[in-house]
Amino acid sequence: MATIIDGNAVAAVVRERAAREAGELLARGVRPCLAVVLVGDDPASASYVRMKERDCEAVGIESRDHRLAGSTTQADLDALIDRLNGDPSVHGILVQMPLPKHLDAESVIERIAPAKDVDGFHPESLGLLVRGLPGFRACTPAGVMEMLKAYGIDPTGMRAVVVGRSVIVGKPMALMLMETNATVTVCHSRTRDLAAVCREADLLVAAIGRPKMITAEYVKPGAVVIDVGINRTGEGMVGDVDFAGVEPVASAISPVPGGVGPMTRAMLMVNTVAAAAGAAG
Repeated sequence: MATIIDGNAVAAVVRERAAREAGELLARGVRPCLAVVLVGDDPASASYVRMKERDCEAVGIESRDHRLAGSTTQADLDALIDRLNGDPSVHGILVQMPLPKHLDAESVIERIAPAKDVDGFHPESLGLLVRGLPGFRACTPAGVMEMLKAYGIDPTGMRAVVVGRSVIVGKPMALMLMETNATVTVCHSRTRDLAAVCREADLLVAAIGRPKMITAEYVKPGAVVIDVGINRTGEGMVGDVDFAGVEPVASAISPVPGGVGPMTRAMLMVNTVAAAAGAAG
């Protein structure tokens, strides 16, 4: 039977660490502050924002909500970002995605000051990751790395396969694994014989957004399987991995829910505290 990688437990440890660091900043007169911008009334986004607010409260981070109508114009959203960039009491800015289709998400991401880019999506943050320099790391792949570390899984020398090439998860995930000396293959919708490529992996990360696509035939016996997928289906929330079928084959596996999801939010807290520390000098 595979070891179940408990993201909730690891996230609790990460939040405790962030809370200690936030407390040290508060003793110096600096309270970390995260500004959260939610445009529209998407229920899933609203639920996720509420969870982030609870995390902030637990860690000792001030959360400032900015809820905008779905009809908000690009100019009005840009003006809000500019105000938050210029507010020294705000250390991190998070614009909840997805945005309504009439808004340019890429320009919004680029508009956020790099020093407040706690999501780790800004081109400057990604560039620092490519160069192996310190900077904000995208929260989901950074959370995966924390999970692996917590369970003593060292990617050094492993053959790692990342299924998915998004800027939010797939690409930064591959880069972070390379930083730890894994040999990385990135797969996508045009990959030929995907199952065969996945079966070569000692460490398989699924981040494709297709419910239960990764079945046992994709997994080499004894592989570590990390499921980044969050898919809402008629049977509830499921991952990109067929957990019931893969768990008997893998040596370790992260579940959905309770795996990567809590880690994403925990790493947002880490980045926010780091942003406040950077601003404090």
